Amino acid sequence: MLSPWLRNVRSVTTGFLGLGVMGQPMALNLARAGTDLIVWNRTPERAGPLREAGAVVAADPAEVFAKADVVIVMLANDTVIDQVLGRCDLAGRTVVHMGTTAPEYSAGLAARVRVAGGSYVEAPVSGSRGPAEAGELVVMLAGEEPDAARVEPLLHPMCREIVRCGAVPGALLMKLAVNTFLISMVTGLAEAFHFADRHGLDRGTLLATLDAGPMASPVSRVKGRKLRDGDFEVQAAVRDVLYNSELIVRAGVESPLLEVCRQLYAEATASGHGGEDMAAVVRAFEARSRGRHQ
Repeated sequence: MLSPWLRNVRSVTTGFLGLGVMGQPMALNLARAGTDLIVWNRTPERAGPLREAGAVVAADPAEVFAKADVVIVMLANDTVIDQVLGRCDLAGRTVVHMGTTAPEYSAGLAARVRVAGGSYVEAPVSGSRGPAEAGELVVMLAGEEPDAARVEPLLHPMCREIVRCGAVPGALLMKLAVNTFLISMVTGLAEAFHFADRHGLDRGTLLATLDAGPMASPVSRVKGRKLRDGDFEVQAAVRDVLYNSELIVRAGVESPLLEVCRQLYAEATASGHGGEDMAAVVRAFEARSRGRHQ
């Protein structure tokens, strides 16, 4: 017997815009759960696995809005969102913003969607590519109660937890609060590995010590292994973490740790590591150390 949320999923045509590092595995989980899904991506080849999983691949975003009741937006930033949604008829549709933008932008987008005759829900996620592939993301959900309640069952195939955050832009504010901790934690982990390297310590021994201690977490284990092995295949890209850091620093509260992090991710991006995993911020530490000893 189908669970209530799965029956709900199969009764609603859902659109998905943006099949990047996070969007593609998220959309695949929807398709595999039996969602009636139509997708679009600026780079068409990213839609191939979705077609194989049973989703319809649209020619353009307007087709997604023409055929879907709910449209999930997982696009790179506010500029891209404006470009894409500006060509679409939003009337009668529920727009679900799952990417990361400034909270004030999201509040303005909500107002524009409502003026156009649509509904709007924020649902940014905590997690990187690995949790996205496993359907283990944490979703922060904000919006008017009827809209949030209608959307929530559709999100379950992508996540292990949904946290209600009140009205828009509460979910994106919560996302920035969560990222304040995440970014500073991973940057500190990279600094610890850099410290160990500069003092001739064994990376594996450092990782084993961290794994056995009170600071161990899924994040420290994943990123620690990347740092031990020098494996920077992207889970969450340096350039995306830089973007998130900039949003936090601009949010109007004292964020001295994130200002330092922002500088480090900017340096790593400028030196050609923007497309690598955020653990590659260690390259900024290495460059600073080399500069100090030249």
